[in-house]
Amino acid sequence: MVTGSIVALATPMMSNGDIDWERLRRLVHFHLDNGTDAIVAAGTTGEPTTMSFAEHFDVIRCVVEEVNGRIPVIAGTGSNNTREAVELTRYAKDVGAEYCLTVAPYYNRPTQEGLFQHFKAIAESSDLPVILYNVPGRTCSDIYNETVLRLARVDNIVGLKDATGNLERGEDLISQLKGSGFMLYSGDDSTACDFILMGGHGNISVTANVAPRAMHDLCHAAMAGDADKAHQINTRLMPLHTNLGIEANPIPVKWSLNRMGLIEPGIRLPLTWLSEKYHSSVSEALQLAGVIDD
Repeated sequence: MVTGSIVALATPMMSNGDIDWERLRRLVHFHLDNGTDAIVAAGTTGEPTTMSFAEHFDVIRCVVEEVNGRIPVIAGTGSNNTREAVELTRYAKDVGAEYCLTVAPYYNRPTQEGLFQHFKAIAESSDLPVILYNVPGRTCSDIYNETVLRLARVDNIVGLKDATGNLERGEDLISQLKGSGFMLYSGDDSTACDFILMGGHGNISVTANVAPRAMHDLCHAAMAGDADKAHQINTRLMPLHTNLGIEANPIPVKWSLNRMGLIEPGIRLPLTWLSEKYHSSVSEALQLAGVIDD
């Protein structure tokens, strides 16, 4: 069972867009040293939609090898092609990932029955535990709560990352699935504190890329029911939560990691480097979070 602060890890790239394997390994150790509870490799923040199959496989393998069993690795294995998602999931199992995170199919706009059958097929293809990922703002495909409840009864589907930011909807799932062992994670940093205080199990976080210790402390305070401490940390991080979404993820977070000296300024088209007009506001958010000095 994975709980706490789970980083949706960015994939370092060189200025020409090639994957920077050495800095990827360094980022893994940055998280091991700063309390991150688990790592998602090749999730949305990791830019898998711009990777070849071989690169996608190698990113998962590299993170698994570098973590070396110290914390769980969750492999991003989502696709809008069910057969491709099945293949990615089988590979993630083969190289030692402990879970997979698989996003609702994007662009296709399947029905709720189509979503159910898609995720069921993935779960039946491997014994790697499946975490569903609902982010309708990016996919135009929304896994309704009723469908999540159906999927929660499928063997090998063990959790959901809910990036809707809708706390009423999250509270409904938390209430209906309480005691079932099904794990519910926020995928929206701005509302994650309250989601966990309501009974959620953790946060699959973009902010944790640049403020891993603070996100760890926030999540664990919230899980312990210490609302005052959790809200205090969250207030300090809120400008960061907001500004890391000022352009499409992972544009601001990769700029921030470069500002921190952790990665080179590399990103793949069609994404571009952070617009200059946003540099000062993102820098200020990093300062307020205590991530950089000036």
